[in-house]
Amino acid sequence: QVQLVESGGGLVQSGGSLRLSCAASGSIFFINGMGWYRQAPGKERDLVATISRGGATNYADSVKGRFTISRDNAKNTVYLQMNSLKPEDTAVYYCNAYVATTAQPRSVLPFWGQGTQVTVSS
Repeated sequence: QVQLVESGGGLVQSGGSLRLSCAASGSIFFINGMGWYRQAPGKERDLVATISRGGATNYADSVKGRFTISRDNAKNTVYLQMNSLKPEDTAVYYCNAYVATTAQPRSVLPFWGQGTQVTVSS
């Protein structure tokens, strides 16, 4: 139905930068909110940042001033620019999108990507 594919993860030294991308494809009528979450080993999945269709953003306190979320509605893609990375940012990062499909245009449902690993070495 709808697929979200993340890219851009990897290994980086503390203080470095990475840019994650997440492209949505499939039977999309429109995409409402999009966001990034992360899950470290042994911990719950936590919100990192969200962005509305109109561009309003929300960030976890731990990443404010370091991470920037953005989106390209024409490309059904959301990005996460991560600067000044710290070892505690190490996690699997998941993309999330609330999508109305062509089969159910009046229902907005959450979809998740498969996750991309981000590792920050000290």
